Amino acid sequence: MIEVRVYNVDGGDAGRIEVDEAWFGGKVRMDVLRLAVRRHEANQRCGTAATKSRGMVHGARRKIFRQKGTGRARMGTIRNPIRRGGGTTFAKKVRDFGVGMPKKMRRQALDSALLARLLDAEVIVLDGLALEEPKTREVARVLKTVGVERSCLLALPVGEKILYKSARNLPRVRVRQVTDLNAYDVLWPNRVVFTRPAFEAMLASRKN
Repeated sequence: MIEVRVYNVDGGDAGRIEVDEAWFGGKVRMDVLRLAVRRHEANQRCGTAATKSRGMVHGARRKIFRQKGTGRARMGTIRNPIRRGGGTTFAKKVRDFGVGMPKKMRRQALDSALLARLLDAEVIVLDGLALEEPKTREVARVLKTVGVERSCLLALPVGEKILYKSARNLPRVRVRQVTDLNAYDVLWPNRVVFTRPAFEAMLASRKN
């Protein structure tokens, strides 16, 4: 069993939550994590770069001058890549860099990422973090109080709009609903911060 410490908004101890490793598959699957990170980064690529080949540029198809008897080097059409205004050799085409991954494997990658962060004691649970109106300064204060000084992922329960608006402008902080988490988001930051309702909702989905 893994014990996760719960903090209040002032940085004090608010108890412990026990987590069974079996809820997350029992072990960290590095091969699946590697594929998940590769998939995420590949899917971020924009394969819209394109240039015109000699068959795409505008111009006549006939030879500029006859093959022999001119004393010059032989020359084809004005679309030739060696001529100004001609096509591009090995022209780039629009392509999709996307990498596929089955749904069950994506879930397994997320479980492995969460388990890895839990085992390394890099998960923080906040109790009592609630605001009546968006206040970025208050969220920044709470994160600093619990020791978050570098990059951070803040996981919120579904439908929590006020905290989302309060934290989304903080530098090096990514805000996600707990149902929208993926392996890359969990592995990216220095600390993973859950509100207590979000953490309990995440554990409930793993127990079933």
